[in-house]
Amino acid sequence: MSEPQKTTMDTREVDKWLGVPLGGGQYRDDIHVNDVRRWAQGMQNPNPLHFDVDYAADSVFGQIVAPQSYTVNCTVGHGATPAIQGYIEGTHMLFGGDEWWFKGPRVFPGDLVTSDRMLYDYVVKETKFAGPTMFSRGDTNYLNQRGQVVGKQRSTSIRYYAEEAARRGGDYGEAREDPVWTQEQLEQIDAEKMEYYRSFLELGHEKRLFVEKGEKLPRRPIGPHTVATLTTEWRAYNMTIWGATYNEGESSTLEAGWIPEMSRDQEGAKIDPSNSDGLYKGPSRGHVQPEYARLIGMPRSYGYGATMGAWIMDYLSNWVGEHGWVIHSDMKYTGPAHTGDATYIDGEVTGVDHTRPDGPVANVAVRMTTQTGALMAKGDAQIQLPSP
Repeated sequence: MSEPQKTTMDTREVDKWLGVPLGGGQYRDDIHVNDVRRWAQGMQNPNPLHFDVDYAADSVFGQIVAPQSYTVNCTVGHGATPAIQGYIEGTHMLFGGDEWWFKGPRVFPGDLVTSDRMLYDYVVKETKFAGPTMFSRGDTNYLNQRGQVVGKQRSTSIRYYAEEAARRGGDYGEAREDPVWTQEQLEQIDAEKMEYYRSFLELGHEKRLFVEKGEKLPRRPIGPHTVATLTTEWRAYNMTIWGATYNEGESSTLEAGWIPEMSRDQEGAKIDPSNSDGLYKGPSRGHVQPEYARLIGMPRSYGYGATMGAWIMDYLSNWVGEHGWVIHSDMKYTGPAHTGDATYIDGEVTGVDHTRPDGPVANVAVRMTTQTGALMAKGDAQIQLPSP
C-alpha cells in the first residue's frame, strides 16, 4: 500500500446549497400493493402483514400495509440526495447513517408520497480511509396526498476523493475475495433465520405488552449476501423502474463531481434508460461490479446504506408488532454489507419510559455486525409500545 498523501477539499460550491429548498425526483404514480410486496421480498422480510392479503385482513389495519422501512422507497435517491449537493470533482459517496422521525400516518397501497429536501449541514474531517472527507447531512420530508407528514429522514453522506481511497486501499489482499461458507454453516444460518421469523409470527396480531429494561430482542441473520441479493434489493426501489419518476426544481446531485466511471449518461438514457440506471451505469455500479467497487475504495461488491437502514427498521417493527411503531431511530453506519458476508442484527431494551402521554416508549440499542463480529452499524431507537 502506498503512503497516504495529504489533499484538500474545496467546499465553496457546497456552501451555495446550504439551507436552500431542493428539487429532485418525484414519483408519478401512487403505491401499488405489489410495490409493497416486492419491497418486503427485496428486504428479505417475510412478515405476512406486508404481502399476505388474508393475514393482513385480520390485522389492526384490515389490509396490507407498507412497513415503516418502505418510507425510504417513497423518494428518489434513498433520501441521500439532499446531502449530496455542490460540485467537488473526483468524489464519490457512501452512506454514513440515517435518523428518522415518525409522527404521522402509516403508508398504504393507493397513497402517493412526495418529498421535499434541503441540505442541513456538513463538516470535513481527515480520515484514514480517504484523507479529507465530508460528512454532510440532508433532510427529506415525506408527505402523502393529504399533505400529512409521513416521516422525516436526516441522512448522512460520506463524500470523499475516490482515487485517494482506492490508492490507500492498495490491492486489498484477501478482502478482494468472498469468504467461503461450508454447507453446514449455510444450513446453520438458515436455521437461525427460521428461528427469527417464528419470533414475530408467533406474536401475530397480539399486542407486545410486557417489555422491560434488559430484554434482548431475537437476533436477526441476513445473508450471506450475493450479487443476486444486492440486485434484488436494488430492484425493490421503485426509482429504478424506467419512467417511474420525474424531476422538478433544482438539485446538483447528478453534477456532484462523480468520477467518469460512476457518472450517468443522460443523453444516452434518452435512447436506452439503462445508461442512467445507476446500477448498470452510474454511481451504484460498484455495488454489483467489483472492478468499479475498487475504483472507489471498496475491495469487492457491497450493499446499500438505505437497505441497512431498512433491515434495522424492519427488525424493530417486527419485534413491537402491528400495535406499536418506531417513532424515532438514529443509526450510524460504519461498514457496508460485502458480498460473501452475513449480517446479524441484535437489540436490547435499555429503558422504558412510562411517562409519555401516548403510552410507554421503549429505548432499544441496536448493533449490526458481520459473521466475524465486525461492526456495521449501531444506534438507538425509540419505539411506541401498545397500551393494554
